[in-house]
Parts: sequence; C-alpha cells; structure tokens
Amino acid sequence: MADTLEKQPLADKAAAGQSLTEKALTTAQSIADKAPAEQSMAEKAPAYKRILLKLSGEALMGDDNYGINRDTIQRIVAEVAEVAALGVEIAVVIGGGNIFRGVAPGASHMDRATADYMGMLATVMNALALQDAMRRVNVVSRVQSALNIEQVVESYIRGKAMRYLEEGKIVIFAAGTGNPFFTTDTAAALRGMEMNVELVLKATKVDGVYTDDPNTHPEAMRYKELTFDEAIIKNLRVMDATALTLCRDQKLPINVFSIFKPHALKRVVLGEDEGTMVHI
Repeated sequence: MADTLEKQPLADKAAAGQSLTEKALTTAQSIADKAPAEQSMAEKAPAYKRILLKLSGEALMGDDNYGINRDTIQRIVAEVAEVAALGVEIAVVIGGGNIFRGVAPGASHMDRATADYMGMLATVMNALALQDAMRRVNVVSRVQSALNIEQVVESYIRGKAMRYLEEGKIVIFAAGTGNPFFTTDTAAALRGMEMNVELVLKATKVDGVYTDDPNTHPEAMRYKELTFDEAIIKNLRVMDATALTLCRDQKLPINVFSIFKPHALKRVVLGEDEGTMVHI
C-alpha cells in the first residue's frame, strides 16, 4: 500500500514535467517561426541612398495657429532620425508659412519681393529650430542658407553640402532659392537636383494625393502613383508647376506622404506602398 502511495506522486510529477517540456518546445517553435519575418523587416535595405525631404512651415505648427509646436517638431525629428539610422543621406528644405508667407493676406499691400524676402527669413528661423531639436537627440545637422547670414548660419555652398551628406550629417536648406517669386517647393526641386538625390519626399498632412480633398470629401480616393503630366493637367497641387516641371525634366521622382503618420517616412524609404509616387 505504501509503495502504491509513493509511486503515484512520482507518476504525476513525471507527467507534469513532460507537459512543461512540450509547452517549452511549442513556445520555442513559435519564436523560431516569427524570427525570420522580424529579421527580414529589420534587415530590409533602404530603396534609396540619398533623399530630400520637403517640410512645410505649417507642418511645424501642429495644432497651433502660429509658430512652432515643440511636441510636433520633436516627433518629426524622431521620424527623420529613424531613417538616418538606416544609413540614408538626408537633405531637408523647409518652408516658413507658420511664421510668414510672401503671398499671405498679411502681405497683400507689401511689395512682393520684400514679402518674399521676409518669408525666406522665416524659413531660416524654422531651420534653426529644426537643427536645435536634432541636436537635442544627438542627430548631427548643418544649416545652409541661400541668403548670406554668416553670423547665424552657413551660406549655401554645393560642394560643402555634398560633403556633409557623405559624412552622414543632415543638411537643412533655408531661405528657399534666395530669390523672390520662387516657392520653397521650387527650392526643393532645385536642391534635390543639385544634391543628386534619388527621391524628393513632400511631407503633408494627408497620406498622399487624392482625387479630391479627403477632409471634405470622404469618398475621395488616394492615387497610388501619378505621372508628372497627370498631376499638372489635373491641377492636383502636388507641388507648384515650376517644381513639377523641374522634377519631370530631370526625371526626379516625388513621393507625397503624411509626416504625421507614424513611421510613414521610413516605409517610403524602404520602398513600401506609402503615399503617392509621382514619376515620368
């Protein structure tokens, strides 16, 4: 009787041990099955080596009506840093609409050239704010201005900017083209060609180009891709006509995406279906 009582717990322990072993093997197999997929995502190489990001001044406002929203600019910098960590060389052209725009109602009675120069100075302010936010997260960047303001920022020199990119520094281009009557969209196209980038990315508040305004027309459909001619003829406002024509003539593709959609910038750089691609 005693022998029977002693053997029963031993049998129960053996069964329990076998059950735990089976569970451990199942868990290990599950982890092994997931590992290749996770490893594949982590090791996916960027589709582009050098890009130019066009940021509007309005993108820095966040939900504010004016100026620079600190949380928003930090979130944008985090998106840029994520892509820089992949080894992608990044140039940035920034607008100034959150501070002053040459064609804004407030400039309606001003000389257009004077208003545009004021707008260029606004882009310098935004560039300095962006550089400061990058410095706070240990992302090395340089600001170059198309206007000579040597006490504040470097003047634009193409060779120096190219060297910065090759060194892994992010280059922020301010003051547009340095000429009135040209938008920062045109500056993005111009700097993109000068820097020999492979793609211009226009950061907006919506995740691509739509058949209509998706905020007022919920039925609007997103274009997965467009030709430059389609964008110009349909007046889809991807960029201004001068910028679109420059990119078309130089066969420089543009991707329009939402900078507020988490990891969207990274997905574009990895070649995934994100935003709207505009090409020849």
